[in-house]
Amino acid sequence: MMGCPRVRNPTPSRRRSYMKFNQSQKQNQRIERISTSHLVVSIDMAKETHVAQATNYRGIVLTNRHLSFSNSIEGYEKLQRWIEGLQQKNRLNSVIIGMEPTGHYWWNLANWLTIKEINVVLVNPATTKRNKENRDNSPSKNDPKDALVIADVVSRGFYYEYTQQSHGFQRLRTVMSDREFWVAVSDCRIGLSVGWIFVFRSIHRCLRIGLVNVQWPH
Repeated sequence: MMGCPRVRNPTPSRRRSYMKFNQSQKQNQRIERISTSHLVVSIDMAKETHVAQATNYRGIVLTNRHLSFSNSIEGYEKLQRWIEGLQQKNRLNSVIIGMEPTGHYWWNLANWLTIKEINVVLVNPATTKRNKENRDNSPSKNDPKDALVIADVVSRGFYYEYTQQSHGFQRLRTVMSDREFWVAVSDCRIGLSVGWIFVFRSIHRCLRIGLVNVQWPH
């Protein structure tokens, strides 16, 4: 009597191999999306002043100096004029802008660029941190270098698409980010307070021992 064929579940090692293969395929697709006609713009985000760098698809820097612009509409328009000038100068028809989603300072710029129908992608801060030494064999940190590292990461396909979110969801993420900051500050202050308590207790104990052992003159 012939029974139904048994379907074997893939082993954990096979599942991991399939997942790695799938991730590699997706990364290759992201790399192929950046063609010879692309201008790769990378932005190092900050609270008040952002820094932008521009490269081609091979990672060759196309400017003699980075662009610094404010976190305001005027700054965003300055960035747009800078990008358009580089596209005309280097005859590049497409542009892709990469940035790190650190804090909440990037939201306004990302949303503004999305409204302007400019392709925005995000990179993992941990990935850029691991790739800092690829540029100059040094783990040093500065805003222009960080922007170039982001451009390299984007050119190699280590990015993901940005999807514009609702204002309420963005406000919720801002509140959560602020809460994490103040919880860290509170924990730090509690740790300092506990440390000072131990210090004062140790001083008090030493003083008590010293007073007991003092031989007062008769």
